[in-house]
Amino acid sequence: RRQRQMCIRDSVYTQYGSPDVLQFKEVEKSVPLDDEVLIKVHAASVNAYDWHFLTADVFLIRLMGGGLLKPKNTTLGADIAGRVEAVGSQVKQFKPGDEVFGAAKRNCGGFAEYVCALEKQLVLKPANVSSEEAAAVTMAALTALQGLRDEGRIRSGQTILIEGASGGVGTFAIQIAKSFGAEVTAVCSTTKLDIARSIGADHVIDYTKEDFTKSGKRYDLILAANAFHSVLEYKRALNPNGICVISGGGEGSIIGLIRDTLLSMWISKTENKKIGSFMANINQKDLAFMKELLETGKVKPVIDRRYMISETAEALRYIGEGHARGKVVITVEHNNKT
Repeated sequence: RRQRQMCIRDSVYTQYGSPDVLQFKEVEKSVPLDDEVLIKVHAASVNAYDWHFLTADVFLIRLMGGGLLKPKNTTLGADIAGRVEAVGSQVKQFKPGDEVFGAAKRNCGGFAEYVCALEKQLVLKPANVSSEEAAAVTMAALTALQGLRDEGRIRSGQTILIEGASGGVGTFAIQIAKSFGAEVTAVCSTTKLDIARSIGADHVIDYTKEDFTKSGKRYDLILAANAFHSVLEYKRALNPNGICVISGGGEGSIIGLIRDTLLSMWISKTENKKIGSFMANINQKDLAFMKELLETGKVKPVIDRRYMISETAEALRYIGEGHARGKVVITVEHNNKT
């Protein structure tokens, strides 16, 4: 049975809604279970995932375990970086004092002073990366990595298009694709073209002026970090045997999901093109892969804004507007009682 000690600050929500429903409460600090690590959080980052679970603006969130009428899990935040405070009896890889990054346990949201995390969802933080940068990595970077490598089967020399290239997933995807030796085209708005160029994009497309699905250009792999087009439009922009991986955006309705699934199946059988969506799997092997890219400087997190933990609602509100350039990070300040 989990023991409890000391009161700490945690952000919670008990109903779906705007960031105004988020509250800070004093809760008891957990002692980690056998396979867990207790982390004193230095920084966390916000993902669109958090916004969707807060607002339930995508109805499928309620069917995916979020809770039909109200949230089942009342905490938010996945990405964390901090210092190991205590470890469970079966933890072998970490000890108190280690600087780590990874994901908070599902029922221990990262927008808090302390969180528990599974040992298998953490790695040591590179010395050349700040806590804020490390906190920006987990969900967005692993979505980009798995979308490109596992779902997209990326290879050196391929032509890759990244839609939503200036967001959290997109900025990681550009750099990861370049590390694999691909030729990268980034799609984003006018004011964000320079960001895409600065992190390695070979070509940029301003979506306010040009629709890449109508240009006649074809790509080996499309990563839609924000899916603004239909399945048929993505098909039109793929080379023979091309792959389109959708990791965000879309209408999120059950009818739309069924329609797109059936269309994707038909396309894969008739034209040998593959179009599909996926969700990232947070695992230690891929976190270690990203750690190496961070250490070698092949990937550098792009941070748009920083907020204090007391400003978590404002950070979520900014993410909800959909205009973030890279990642939004929350810095956690600690008082002497914790």
